[in-house]
Amino acid sequence: MSAEPAPLPAHHVLILGGTTEARQLAEALAPDPSVLVTTSLAGRVTSPVLPPGEIRIGGFGGIAGLAGWIVGHDVTRVIDATHPFAERMSFHASEAEALTGVPLLALRRPGWTPGAGDDWRFVDSLEEAAAVLPTLGSRAFLTTGRMGLHTFAHLTDTWFLVRSVDPPDAPTPPQLEVLLARGPFTLDDERQLLARHRIDVLVTKDSGGSATSPKLAAAREAGIPVLVVRRPAVPEGVAEAGSVAAALRWLGAEV
Repeated sequence: MSAEPAPLPAHHVLILGGTTEARQLAEALAPDPSVLVTTSLAGRVTSPVLPPGEIRIGGFGGIAGLAGWIVGHDVTRVIDATHPFAERMSFHASEAEALTGVPLLALRRPGWTPGAGDDWRFVDSLEEAAAVLPTLGSRAFLTTGRMGLHTFAHLTDTWFLVRSVDPPDAPTPPQLEVLLARGPFTLDDERQLLARHRIDVLVTKDSGGSATSPKLAAAREAGIPVLVVRRPAVPEGVAEAGSVAAALRWLGAEV
């Protein structure tokens, strides 16, 4: 007797990925034969850690391109699990929801909050961070991502340490050391790094999550000020979840 054909997926979930939460969501949905999962990655990292399911790498060609892909591939739900600072992609996803009517959820890990002993200064942009930075220190550990490094290129008197998976593109600050590494990093790792490079100020984005938070604890222990760029808001009207579990509940309720 011939085997019964596998059932066709009842739902197609498009995950706009690039975060740990996106990968965890794809892993959680993978065993369900009723759900086809496609994870879209921007392609900015040379060797990304790929989640299970279908993978799409590269841009969509703007709002119309994203909406067309959603309709053309019979997507039934979209999860925006991009980095909290991927503002353009989140805006495109919101506009695509309006065009297609396909429900959208923004999956955003909670942001960080300062605790006792923290010396945090909040700013609203990388440009503002670059303006404030020289008043706080001269040896900066810059953890805002290689894509925004050009914002600090004019600071000739500040020495920068940058850690990234791939080398940054020019323009870069003239006094720069690059560490090519992929996290997560332990608290002891960060303690040693700050001490070894004599760091006196940390610059970071409010990415949230535990994978990159040890640097904040290490800065607190060392009495180092932290310059924190606030994250942009989720587009108005978009449903939001703060965890993979909450996203799975939303998907269950929606489908």
